[in-house]
Amino acid sequence: MSGVVPGGGRPAGGAGGPGGGGPGGGGPGGKPAGGPRRPSAGPGRRSVPPVVLALRRLPSPRLTGLGAGLFAAASMFVLGCLDRLLFDGSPLVYGLLFLPVSALTALWVRSADLVTAPISVPIAFAVGVVPIAGGTEGLGGRIMAVVTALAVHAGWLYGGTLVAGLITSVRKIRLMGRRQRTTAPAARVPER
Repeated sequence: MSGVVPGGGRPAGGAGGPGGGGPGGGGPGGKPAGGPRRPSAGPGRRSVPPVVLALRRLPSPRLTGLGAGLFAAASMFVLGCLDRLLFDGSPLVYGLLFLPVSALTALWVRSADLVTAPISVPIAFAVGVVPIAGGTEGLGGRIMAVVTALAVHAGWLYGGTLVAGLITSVRKIRLMGRRQRTTAPAARVPER
């Protein structure tokens, strides 16, 4: 019983036939032992670097616009609280943590909601700055502290918004190119 392993192109049976356990050997039923095989880099195939393979294994959720905004706001609030506890509300630490959250928000939002990422990221910055802003007791003092913190740390705010805007712009351009490539062959009508 000789077959082709999906993606591997090798016979299912090894040195001792199906399930022989040899160098292409398989387990019971002619299936490869040890899980799916990775295609070898033959002529015409490029080998993929291990870093790229590791990045492909990372989660790639697709969040709605609202979900991306909630993810960013919740992440920044938690990071703001941790910054307050561990680093005494350091604006540098908070700003450095804001940049990857901005990038993840722009990467994880689904294609239909790309425009929401650069909008929700500054809102998340404002939500997360509340714990590190300080201020005097009372609502008025806290609001003034948040407004002041937003004004003083506007560079981080603009930087994170720029990161999200650039990532979503690149994703949109790639999406438009992919759509154009798929619709162009369909638009051509063969002449008879």
